[in-house]
Amino acid sequence: MPRGDKDKYTDKQKRKAEHIEQSYEDKGVSKDEAEARAWATVNKQSGGGERKGGSGQKKSPAAKAQARASSARRAVATKHGVPRPGQRLEDMTKAELMDRARKRHIAGRSSMRKGELIEALRKVA
Repeated sequence: MPRGDKDKYTDKQKRKAEHIEQSYEDKGVSKDEAEARAWATVNKQSGGGERKGGSGQKKSPAAKAQARASSARRAVATKHGVPRPGQRLEDMTKAELMDRARKRHIAGRSSMRKGELIEALRKVA
């Protein structure tokens, strides 16, 4: 039997859980198991009970503007192949390394292995 009070869920979430539960019961799953699966699905899809009234976090207009500006700067830097702080080349996929190599016009990149791409990108940087 699922634990906890369902009061924190919205009406839409409750209806969705009911519908999912019914479909599991139609497939022959026991009532308790169907209910547990239904609520697990609702939680997975929406992150649990949703509070009414928003997130509860307010940002000043200045803070919002600053966040937008820094986000835009990061996006431009990423577009130009500048690595973000803390993002190591070894942790990237080969496809990501190929994109970086393409942006930096590294010759012979198509025949390189992952290790060779990392080495070539380090030389260029």
